[in-house]
Amino acid sequence: MTGSTAPTTDGAPRRGTPGEGIPTTSARTASVARTVTDALQPRNVLLAGMLGIGLAAAGGDWTGLLWGFLGALCAGLIPAGYIEWERGRGTWGDRHVVDRTKRAPIFFVILGSIGAGSVVMVLGNAPTGILVAMLALWVMTIGLLAVNTVWKISVDSAVASAAVSLLAVVHSPWWIAAYALTAAVCWSRVALGYHTVAQTLAGAGLGAATTVAYVFA
Repeated sequence: MTGSTAPTTDGAPRRGTPGEGIPTTSARTASVARTVTDALQPRNVLLAGMLGIGLAAAGGDWTGLLWGFLGALCAGLIPAGYIEWERGRGTWGDRHVVDRTKRAPIFFVILGSIGAGSVVMVLGNAPTGILVAMLALWVMTIGLLAVNTVWKISVDSAVASAAVSLLAVVHSPWWIAAYALTAAVCWSRVALGYHTVAQTLAGAGLGAATTVAYVFA
């Protein structure tokens, strides 16, 4: 019933929202947040980000775009396609899969897809930068999976943060300014009731940590 409060599986109060029980503000705010979260969903962010990373890793050569697209395909597009397939089967209500207890299969698909793409990159002598980015995303996914077993961390925030931080490493530190987009993703997830502030900040922090991979590259 509208206005009632009941605990969610993650301990947050539910107040009639479609997410994890974090109350939203006005309908207009929710509309803006929905636009932001849809435009900057992981598959879109990874498509743009991996193309840029691939191009930089190849020293500006156009072949870097092909490697970047392979990275985006494996890290973002294939997992997104899997989610849509499961939605069609009625497994999940929407692409957000708000119940964290049902998210494990998605993470395993991502791990398998990124792993397969990384093997292709190794065999094809892909530029080191794009391969390192793939491995960093693979490790990040393991972290997301581990945390998700006990707490609902924000995947959207993690991906948005990882893309920006990786671009800053392979292109220019000026890419840090694009963290404004990561902040917008975090805000939209909270405004829509899918996550708490802590869950989005944790995701963004884990995403930023992907740059550690370049220390050992």
